[in-house]
Amino acid sequence: MPENVEPTLEPATPVTRRGRSESVASRSVIFGLDALERKISFVAGAIALLAAGIFFPHLLKNTYITETAKHVKGKHCAKGYHLVGTSCNKLELTHPSYWLPQFLLIFVMALAIFLFAWRRQRVGVIFAGLFLGLAAGTAGLIFIFFAAWLGVRAWRLHKYGDASFSGAGKAASQRARERRANPGATKRTKSKDGGVTVLPPKNAAPREASKRYTPKKQTRKR
Repeated sequence: MPENVEPTLEPATPVTRRGRSESVASRSVIFGLDALERKISFVAGAIALLAAGIFFPHLLKNTYITETAKHVKGKHCAKGYHLVGTSCNKLELTHPSYWLPQFLLIFVMALAIFLFAWRRQRVGVIFAGLFLGLAAGTAGLIFIFFAAWLGVRAWRLHKYGDASFSGAGKAASQRARERRANPGATKRTKSKDGGVTVLPPKNAAPREASKRYTPKKQTRKR
């Protein structure tokens, strides 16, 4: 009976892994805030507090607001509205409870921005700014841009290790020069299922055939 030959180790096959690309910066740097981002976060929180202060006088007593409507026919206004210049206006008395939800929303999100900025938590500041911007409508575009700015800087840190526009551009140019100087370097391609396949360099030695020995199947004698 032939003896089994001890199998030899085969060369490693291309590795396919499902996951994220390696980050240039550390996790604490990406999810934290630098000095500039922290200062701007405090400024954004202060702007939100000022916006909440605009609603505060309406919480103390009943106030009037002016509602505007379009003309019904020609220059005629609907019932309750009065023609003022080229628009139809109406004064409406509002109770403090009408302004309370808006005041609480802006005030709480302003405190959240201050808290997360003080603790240097990027994700918390982005969430608070984005939520406040979406809830405030057109007036909240500044907070949406602020949250997007923090997100873009986090992406630059992850990809290039530098949050600034100029620093990320220099890192990208350096990588491009390295790829042109070494075209046979290891490459990564994405598969259909979302994984990443690490391909060997073009000048790598070909794989050797497997030397594993498989014994022949013995037949029983009758």
